[in-house]
Amino acid sequence: SAKVTTSFPHYSPILKRGPDMTKSPMTKSEQLLRIDDHDFTMRPAFGGPPIPVGVDVQVESLDTISEVDMDFTMTLYLRHYWKDERLSFTSTNNQSMTFDSRLAKKIWVPDMFFVHSKRSFIHDTTTDNVMLRVYPDGNVLYSLRVTVTAMCNMDLSRFPLDTQTCSLEIESYAYTDDDLMLYWKKGNESLNTDERISLSQFLIQKFHTTTKLAFYSSTGWYNRLYIHFTLRRHVFFFLLQTYFPATLMVMLSWVSFWIDRRAVPARVPLGITTVLTMSTIITGVNASMPRVSYIKAVDIYLWVSFVFVFLSVIEYAAVNYLSTVQERKERKLRERLPCTCGIGNPDDAMCDPQITGYTTMDVNSIGNYGTAGNYGMPENGGRQERMFAQVVLGDPQLTGQVKRPGYVNIWIDTHAIDKYSRMVFPGSYVLFNIIYWSIYS
Repeated sequence: SAKVTTSFPHYSPILKRGPDMTKSPMTKSEQLLRIDDHDFTMRPAFGGPPIPVGVDVQVESLDTISEVDMDFTMTLYLRHYWKDERLSFTSTNNQSMTFDSRLAKKIWVPDMFFVHSKRSFIHDTTTDNVMLRVYPDGNVLYSLRVTVTAMCNMDLSRFPLDTQTCSLEIESYAYTDDDLMLYWKKGNESLNTDERISLSQFLIQKFHTTTKLAFYSSTGWYNRLYIHFTLRRHVFFFLLQTYFPATLMVMLSWVSFWIDRRAVPARVPLGITTVLTMSTIITGVNASMPRVSYIKAVDIYLWVSFVFVFLSVIEYAAVNYLSTVQERKERKLRERLPCTCGIGNPDDAMCDPQITGYTTMDVNSIGNYGTAGNYGMPENGGRQERMFAQVVLGDPQLTGQVKRPGYVNIWIDTHAIDKYSRMVFPGSYVLFNIIYWSIYS
């Protein structure tokens, strides 16, 4: 009979299915919370009413306020409160369990973001600054330490005498108000601030919170939380760095009104120096400001001060020009006179009171103003100048013969503009300051 041989398949040990080594083993806490038993990509009570998520914030610091970039930087503790029954567990002593960021990545957490933020990050020194606390009944506290730089639309029309109000806005990115109801947990008391918060340029007047609905045409309505804070700028820095120097430059330009109009090397450099200094102050202020299209309060003050300084230079130009014109007229008059003007030693016949109508004392007093070479220029630097011209008038019918002498008495006050400027310039500037500070204070 034929021998029948039966063969059995041989199984190699290599083909045996082993445990999945790519899957990390669950910790005891995760087993207690039954992490693998639920789909935490879905929000709690999915398909039901929106889940309430309470929020409170503690502001740790308000770091910088930038007028150039129109933003602010704030560091805060952002805390979320909600209930997820999927995380409930049995506890004999009703104690909560606290976890770090590793568990927070495995469960559902609200997807908050900062509206109009430019930069933001969660602190990670020495580890991620994230805390997750789970209570036996499923209530969850989720806390983050965040630094955010957000936009702040500032109105600088009253700068630097302004008050600014900035807002930090918090909103869910994916969940509309049909899925997530975002609210301040304790109303206005949900916002706490550190008493040591201070800024170099601003006084923090108040913090407060509000809640509104935001609409997006593509996705719908979202709950949005607002943190408003009001800042009043410290003006003392700008008084020392801008207002006082500008005022002193304007006052310095007035010194030229008391300098002799003939001292050109003294008055011209003084006027030019004050104009250039005002230009430097204006440039320095605008270099640290955004290029806004409207006029700021500091611009009004600086440009009005610049106009006062500029007018003081124009004032001397007017005085110098009018003096030059008058001297030319006097020079032409001397050339046409057959006698001496500004008599130093008048002739006795010419000083006869019966002929001239002036006494010797009058003529001598006039002669003290100088000789014809210093015509109309008082040697004592007096403020008012008087020119006396003794003219011999000829009879047209008797050519070349003198019928009788006549006299021309001319008063010249070339310092009248300077004298009025000493009162008009300071008075106008004081009036401007009264109006300016009454409006902007």
